Amino acid sequence: MAFLIKRGSKKYPYITARVRAMKSKLMPREVYPKLMNMDIPEITRLMGESEYKQDVDELAQKYSGLDLLEHALNQNLARTYRKLLRISKDEPNYLITEYLRHWDIWNIKTILRGKYYGAPAQEIMDAVVAAGQLGYRQITSIANMESIEDIKSALANSPYYSAIADYEGGELSTIENELDKIYYSRLLASIGKSKGEKLSLKFIMTEIDLKNLKTLFRTKKAGLDKDVILELLIPGGMELKSRDLKKMSSLSWSDFLKRLEDYSYWSAISEVVSEDMTSLMDVEAVLDKYAIEYASKVSHYYPISILPIYDYMLRKNNEINSIRTIVRGKKVNLPDEIIRKHLVM
Repeated sequence: MAFLIKRGSKKYPYITARVRAMKSKLMPREVYPKLMNMDIPEITRLMGESEYKQDVDELAQKYSGLDLLEHALNQNLARTYRKLLRISKDEPNYLITEYLRHWDIWNIKTILRGKYYGAPAQEIMDAVVAAGQLGYRQITSIANMESIEDIKSALANSPYYSAIADYEGGELSTIENELDKIYYSRLLASIGKSKGEKLSLKFIMTEIDLKNLKTLFRTKKAGLDKDVILELLIPGGMELKSRDLKKMSSLSWSDFLKRLEDYSYWSAISEVVSEDMTSLMDVEAVLDKYAIEYASKVSHYYPISILPIYDYMLRKNNEINSIRTIVRGKKVNLPDEIIRKHLVM
């Protein structure tokens, strides 16, 4: 797919300058402790005085409390990503489009899960983020469909159809895994071989490694069979090659942790990993933090490329997730210590 775009694009100076301006408007780290000390109405007021003002104002007539914040966050994220597409052209637009297909995958999974559990269409729509190639109207139409066959027909001309073509309802893990594999195979194929693109490729391959590490921790902790684990892993990683994944999927929990010492990621996770760990919350937060820091580092290596844009998209999504984590924690009266463990700052 990489050959479809014009190499040597001169559009990066413009889009990266715009992205730097957008990045400067992200919430600074010191805002999050302040949010932790507020109740939901206070957080809503603060959001209404920030970059989220338009979204809060537009949705305040329909929602209130936590629902207002949830919908405002989703709308703002979709609006932000659509802006990136609108202000980009040629190669950067193509690469942004491919990266944002993550949200198509998210929305398809959300719809199929909702149908599996019998959720009403409006409840499903509350969780979607219309930031990919599937537009809001199309997603709404699919969410309102009653049968799996109708949903499959609606996606027949999409890149995702092969993952759901044989789905008849029921267990979704295999379908979700195939959707992830389609996403990353397209993303890897979209990147060329120039200097900046090699760093971009490394960035995506590292993202695959981090996703696979999370999957390995979850499945090894759950004691799943090695063949089941292998099916859930995504090929194309930077350090965790197919042979590594195959070996690690068959190891015991203690041997798996020992094997992790062979990889560069160990220095990041070693302090939160132990044989008797009961929760994966800390290690997943550390891996998320690693992703943010790595994106920032490589974006400085090649500032006139897609990398600063990837960095911004990752940081924007993390901002949304952090605010959501705080307000959801407040809603159910979680202790501040637990909420902080979920935050990536």
